[in-house]
Amino acid sequence: MAALPKRITRDDIEKKLREVAGDVDTGVEKARPKILTGAVAAAVLALLVAYLLGRRSGKSKSARVEIRRL
Repeated sequence: MAALPKRITRDDIEKKLREVAGDVDTGVEKARPKILTGAVAAAVLALLVAYLLGRRSGKSKSARVEIRRL
């Protein structure tokens, strides 16, 4: 007869889940500086675009007043 397989306990499952979670955590820690740099660059770019579009819009809608001396 074949030997009965070992029963899987709660401790075995917990140990394996901690191993997997540890691998994911180290991957996130390695990628964090790149993600943070990208997010800051995207925010600066968005602010720059909004500023430039606002300036352009303000120029086209502004009134020109000519003052003449008599």
